[in-house]
Parts: sequence; C-alpha cells; structure tokens
Amino acid sequence: MQRPAKRRQARRLSLAHDILRLPRVPRPLRLVLLCLLLLLLLPYLIAPLYTFGEPVSTAMIWRRVMGERVERIYVPIARISPNLRLAVIIAEDGRFCTHYGVDFAEIQNAIDTADDLGDVRGASTITQQVAKNLFLWPGHSFLRKALEFPLALWIDLMLSKRRILEIYLNIAEWGPHGEFGVEAGAQRAFHKSARGLSHFQAALLAAMLPDPHGRDAGRPGPGLRRLAGLYVARSRAAPSAAACVISRDR
Repeated sequence: MQRPAKRRQARRLSLAHDILRLPRVPRPLRLVLLCLLLLLLLPYLIAPLYTFGEPVSTAMIWRRVMGERVERIYVPIARISPNLRLAVIIAEDGRFCTHYGVDFAEIQNAIDTADDLGDVRGASTITQQVAKNLFLWPGHSFLRKALEFPLALWIDLMLSKRRILEIYLNIAEWGPHGEFGVEAGAQRAFHKSARGLSHFQAALLAAMLPDPHGRDAGRPGPGLRRLAGLYVARSRAAPSAAACVISRDR
C-alpha cells in the first residue's frame, strides 16, 4: 500500500534534483537583467513623488547636458489662464477629464482610420505625453508606446487631473530655442504672463504644441490662425471639457 506513495516521493525528488541541476545564468547577464528591471520600475517609484515639486522633462535634461539653452519658468496651475487650460484640453485631449490616462476610444478611432498599424499616430492623451516627457524618449515606436500605456495609467492613478495638467503645461516644449512651459511660451509669443492670455492667444499656443519648432504663436500664419479659431469655437461650445481643472478656482 505504501509503494505508490514512495514512487510519488521519488518523482518529486527527481524533479527537484533536475531543477537544481539547471545551468546558472552568468553573473554579467543577471546584472544586466536586474538593471533593466530597475529601469522599468523606476518611473513607477518616482511618479508618486511628483505630487509636489517642479519636474523637468528628459528633453530639458538632455539640452542641459549638451550645453544648449533651456528657459522654463514654473508656474502653478492657479496662475495659468483658464482659457489656456481649456484650449490645450480641446486641442490635445478632449476627454482628459473622463478617461483614466489612456483614451481607448480615441485609439480605436485612430486604428480604424489608419491604412495599417504603421500609420497609427496620435491618440496620445495628455497623461501619456506627461509619461513620455518625464520618463521616456521622443519619436514614434511601438516599444515606447508599450512602456507609455501602463505608465500613463499609473500616473493617472497617483496624481490628480489638475496636477497632471500642471506638469504638462510646465514641461511641454513651446518654442524653437529651448522654451519649455507655458510661461516661457507666453512671454516669447506675446510678452505677457500665462495668467493673462486671451481666448485667441491661448488657442494659438495650444495649436503650437504638435510642432513648436515650425509653428509660431507670436507670428501666426493663416493656417495657424484658422486652427486657433477652430479651438476657440470648440472651447466655447464645450467649456465643461476642462471642468476637472477649473472648478477649484471658483
């Protein structure tokens, strides 16, 4: 009656013996894998700390390392015109206040309208852009998107919508010569503070965001003016799009 039990015990011992005899991973490879794991986890550890402070983007760090000009004047969201907050949300991420860091509906729309997966562009939320600007690299790649998606969800969980938008408005590039943040962008384009921007000035700055080197809110061409006019009209039609970042001002 004890023989089946002895056979099972023998099989377990044999399996354990085979596992213990597996070749060890070389130490250099283990160190590389550990470093990669730490690099992947580091943004998740740092992101909650950005509840406070004045974060800088990887682009700002890189320009400083290269000895290039960086102009950024950090301003809290309460000192940024509500016109600008609304215009940026309308231009960049219309469902910012309602999604959880990633707008899956917009991603599906982008996929449906693309000829193939290589043509899928855009659909990045403000939170995704914050994740990219703080922790990742510019450009288009599926690897970066794969890292960006869960990180954006984590940032949305850890930080308030007001804080996410405040960080974005202070790290986005807003000029061709190292201007970062809306205060530097407003000073360069209009020689005034971000607090006093009109609806149209705010829309011009929002329209610059996809191409801050090629578009100039201070000297807008007809195309940029038309785009800004469209954002003004949409802002007036949907003021509630920015309810999550404006309501506390009242």
